[in-house]
Amino acid sequence: QVQLVESGGGLVQPGGSLRLSCAASGSIFSILAMGWYRQAPGKQRELVAVISRGGSTNYADSVKGRFTISRDNAKNTVYLQMNSLKCEDTAVYYCNGAQGSWSFWGQGTQVTVSS
Repeated sequence: QVQLVESGGGLVQPGGSLRLSCAASGSIFSILAMGWYRQAPGKQRELVAVISRGGSTNYADSVKGRFTISRDNAKNTVYLQMNSLKCEDTAVYYCNGAQGSWSFWGQGTQVTVSS
């Protein structure tokens, strides 16, 4: 079993930056593909970015060039650096770890972009 705990959310003005962190318990973090998802009010949860266990990354078109996902296997942590934030980035951001039939979710962290 893996527990994921997100942190780093908050209120930021448009154009600002935030860095989200997701710390994982357990010893299997390094074999998990890790992802960040988000869910805005009244909308479905959507994929924001993923990073494979080998470090390959993929991003939603809406965040390409603004967000960067990274991982530190020594710290069992995945990060999401968010720059040039827009109001439409406002959502609850969730961390996910997956491998085969395994899928683990964090509790989410709120990101609000507003002036």
